[in-house]
Formats: sequence, structure tokens, C-alpha cells
Amino acid sequence: MDFNLLSSAQDWRQSHLGRLLGHAMRRFDDRVLVLMAKHIDVPLALANLAERDKVSAAHIHITRHLPLNGARLVELAAMAGMSKQAMGDLVTQCEAWDLVQRVPDSLDARAKRIVFTQTGLDWLRAFEQAVAQAEDEFRQEVGNEIATVVSLGLEAYGNAYR
Repeated sequence: MDFNLLSSAQDWRQSHLGRLLGHAMRRFDDRVLVLMAKHIDVPLALANLAERDKVSAAHIHITRHLPLNGARLVELAAMAGMSKQAMGDLVTQCEAWDLVQRVPDSLDARAKRIVFTQTGLDWLRAFEQAVAQAEDEFRQEVGNEIATVVSLGLEAYGNAYR
């Protein structure tokens, strides 16, 4: 087998759309975490955790997906595209950080709902502002027209998946 021919034909593995999207998402989430670590409304303990890389993009899944009225663990896991066990671990950690709490579900006494605490709502507001700033920085870096096309394209592509 000619490995020179094979290796030159493998460039697509480094530059395909999925890989580029993954890199872009990690860069965006990393920037959001940096901004949140410096945000005045983020409790100092959480800011310190974020600054020391103890808060990861995985923790953003809760921030990104948990509805304001809460959700059951299985619902939250499905929204985030995670296993129930992995989401349960994240929820337990976020409970320890006072971002969320488990409360009785009014529709089913056996079930629990995960809801934001007041600290979690402060975290959510900081997240919203950090996302807005990261989006503004993206627009400045690539230009408004390209940012708009990227946003519309990703929205169309993502909605087709649902």
C-alpha cells in the first residue's frame, strides 16, 4: 500500500465541517467560561472554580438547557444529549455549588425536578451576558456579514435535525 498517497488523501479528516464546528464550539464555550469567571454577578466561589478550570463546558449544559421552571433529570439529560447518569453527576456537582436544587415534582410525588437556585439564576444572567459578549467578539473577528451567514446556516442546519 502506498502510504504517501493514503496520507495525502486524508486531509479531509482535519478540515471537515464537523471538526470545524467542534473546534468553534469549544472555543466559544471556553471564552464564555473566561468571561463568566470575571463577571461581577458570579459568586466569588464559582468565579474561582471557573478561573481554575473546575467548571467546564459540560457544566454549561445545565445552564444552557435547564428551563426556568425546572425539569426532571431524564428530561434535562435528553435536552442536553447526555446520559441520565452523566447528567445526574453534573446535577449533583451543581447542587454542591448551589446552582441548582432538587425539589418535589408537583405532578408526581415520587419524582424530583431540578430548578435553579438564586445563585443559579445569577449564574444564568452572567451566562447570558457572557454569551452576548462572545457573540459580539465573533462578529468583530469575522465581520458582521459572515457572522450573520454562519448564524443563519447553523440555525437552518440545527433545525433540520430536530
